[in-house]
Amino acid sequence: MVAGRKSPPPQELSPELLLRAYASGIFPMSESADDPEIFWVRPEQRGIIPLDQFHISRSLQKTVKRAPFEIRYNTAFEQVLQGCAIRLDPEAGSWINQTIRQGYIGLHKAGHCHSVEAWQGEQLVGGLYGVSLGGAFFGESMFSHATDASKVCLVHLVERLRANGFKLLDTQFTTEHLQRFGAIEIPAKDYEEMLLPAILTPAQF
Repeated sequence: MVAGRKSPPPQELSPELLLRAYASGIFPMSESADDPEIFWVRPEQRGIIPLDQFHISRSLQKTVKRAPFEIRYNTAFEQVLQGCAIRLDPEAGSWINQTIRQGYIGLHKAGHCHSVEAWQGEQLVGGLYGVSLGGAFFGESMFSHATDASKVCLVHLVERLRANGFKLLDTQFTTEHLQRFGAIEIPAKDYEEMLLPAILTPAQF
């Protein structure tokens, strides 16, 4: 990973600042939820899920077809953000501090940050959120309080991105979990060559 020097947080992570950062291939993180400072990250190996190579297991296909959740978009963004910030394992910590939280709430209000939500009745049981810029979607985080809830949200996210003309799904990093869906790592240089055409593609989430 290539990360910028840690620095005192600005007055705010404005939508304009965040969009400039994403267009440049960087994104903010913090050491912990209680750390007021942020740092900017540009991974040397970038995680993406090629939209034409996304795949799911047969068991997950059956779950999606069974439709155990009602999928909603952008109806409870701050609840999804909170769900992502609170880890089931307290020792794992969270990188979503107050500066980052307020920054993405502002970006959501500006129409560039979105949530995909899994509901059972009136209970939010899973979700994910990320940033859209042109035809690029930058996945940020996900959470699940019911079996397969976040996975089903990811399936619906990809379907929505495909239907709406998106060209890039950025996962920032890769994990064994994401690799099961087709996530790969590419060098930062290759990622940046993909980024500009994607963000110049007109697309609406």
